[in-house]
Amino acid sequence: MRTVRVKSVIRNVVQKSDGSPQPFLGLEDLESGTGRLLVDELPYKAAEDSVCHAPGDVLFSKLRPYLAKSYLPKEGGTGTGELLVLRPGPAIDSRFLLYVTLSAPWVDWATTTAYGTKMPRTSWELVGNYRFWLPSLERQSRIADFLDTEVSRIDRLVTKKRHLIELLNERINSRVLNHVGASTLVKSNGSPTVPIRRILDKVVRAPKAGEDTITAYRDGQVTARGARRAEGYTLPASAEPQGQHVEVGDVVIHGLDGFAGAIGTSEARGNCSPVYHVCVPRGNGDTRFLGRLLRLLALQGYLGNFATSTRERAVDFRNWDLFGRIPIPDVSVSEQREIGDWISNIRPLREVIERSATLARERRQALITAAVTGQFDVISASGRNVTEGVCA
Repeated sequence: MRTVRVKSVIRNVVQKSDGSPQPFLGLEDLESGTGRLLVDELPYKAAEDSVCHAPGDVLFSKLRPYLAKSYLPKEGGTGTGELLVLRPGPAIDSRFLLYVTLSAPWVDWATTTAYGTKMPRTSWELVGNYRFWLPSLERQSRIADFLDTEVSRIDRLVTKKRHLIELLNERINSRVLNHVGASTLVKSNGSPTVPIRRILDKVVRAPKAGEDTITAYRDGQVTARGARRAEGYTLPASAEPQGQHVEVGDVVIHGLDGFAGAIGTSEARGNCSPVYHVCVPRGNGDTRFLGRLLRLLALQGYLGNFATSTRERAVDFRNWDLFGRIPIPDVSVSEQREIGDWISNIRPLREVIERSATLARERRQALITAAVTGQFDVISASGRNVTEGVCA
């Protein structure tokens, strides 16, 4: 079986942008392990230190390579300098190369040879020495066709299940936003509002040894980092990641990433960075409802209007004195609890679906790895139920 070194068939292209607005790809736009975007459309902008790529180039994240963030763009554009731009030579098919970068051996190599502990990264010098199986162009194309079909089948199964959760959350969000629309935030004769500090108290508890790190993810879930994938959050600038303790039911607000949805009610106990606001309700307020309300107000851009400063892709919420003065709808406790119960009822279903999605991702990578390493013949495999077991 013929193996080749990456450097012998692929070039690393480092071409800086000329400063003109082009489709820009950031690491946060890439989904881990799938080769897909998390956004429907990339923004056009002129970004400093961005690198250019052309159709047919495969992009791979140098930062935290274990996340397996790869992408094959359909058109030229620019991307963050944290991306390796891999340009295939005449002996390799771009789609085949994409699947190679998503396979377990590539990701393992990039991870084990990476440097740095908190934010490990790889480089062209490191991945360029990786050796992989390179069949004929015709066979590469057949493998890519096979994987396009089978991987899409797996992805559809996962998407279908997650869509159910999205629909349920849309109903909850609509009910919460109805209270926003009925308040004086929207109309002069609306229902009353109240400053956040009249509803929530900020607490600072000493961290407890041996507990997991609590993270507020951009999808609104707040939980122990060990319970989820290592993405979807912004690492704090603080050198002390265990700055304060969090209890189940606390409202947790990321001081910089809250604008992107990193606000919610904690589902686990542990320690979090000082960059978070950890809050408990005054009186009988329902934290499940309050966490959802604040998240939706952030995503709508409302909370950002009160920020002291902004930076790219972030809004500064760290000043509690200012943040606590922001007016929000004053909703009755009974209504808060009813909506909070809706939120709680979704969680068990979401956990089942996410376990299924994890199994699907594992099956997906195993299938890709087997195909690009020649462990089975894709021609004989076509038509068989290679996704069996995915619908767990």
